[in-house]
Amino acid sequence: MAAARLSHTATLLSDGRVLIAGGSSDGSTGLASAELYDPKTGTFGATGSMTAARFSHTATLLADGQVMIAGGYDGSTGLSSVEVYNPRTGTFSATWSMTEARLSHTATLLSDGRVLIAGGNDTSGNFLASADLYDPKTGTFSATEPMTTARAGHTATLLPNGQVLIAGGDDTSAGDPFASPELYDGTTGTFSPAGSMTTARSFHTATLLSNGRVLIAGGDDGDVTLASAELSQP
Repeated sequence: MAAARLSHTATLLSDGRVLIAGGSSDGSTGLASAELYDPKTGTFGATGSMTAARFSHTATLLADGQVMIAGGYDGSTGLSSVEVYNPRTGTFSATWSMTEARLSHTATLLSDGRVLIAGGNDTSGNFLASADLYDPKTGTFSATEPMTTARAGHTATLLPNGQVLIAGGDDTSAGDPFASPELYDGTTGTFSPAGSMTTARSFHTATLLSNGRVLIAGGDDGDVTLASAELSQP
């Protein structure tokens, strides 16, 4: 890449390129720069910079092909600001802000085109149960019902039935992960408990498989880094 970065985002665009945005070069200072990876040439090239430096943010490909960048941390404060990247022009533009600042949250594109933003930490490091819905038709955010458990470092996966599986994460600075998942129902706008994972974990990955199950892999159990993996029940 053109710049060393961590806690950045990488988003597959509709044309097959990958947008790499933000992050931090030293773990404490946010970057506003962004770059594009072209798999046809195997090279990275510069694109426009974000309107705000940020890391531990989210990047969500919207139904219209644009990318929504939300929240994160700039090195001194948590951010509520949101911007949208237009791949046709290679530029970022600011849009409405979230209802509160958050980082290490999740952002999930729903079946109806809205985006569910859930959990994370606020500027003071408090763990959040709150959730927002972004409507790209109006460019506005509105609060939805909170999760059953405050958490950060979790995953959020859109399931074939339109619900969102929220898995793992933790809610203490000491790092005590959860084994408890929950489901978000976009029809009712509510979260509900959904059984238990076999292992408590945070900062793991969750990947929807072609058979509709979710592969949950790795992460941290509060003491050690995990090599274990598990599958959600159908």
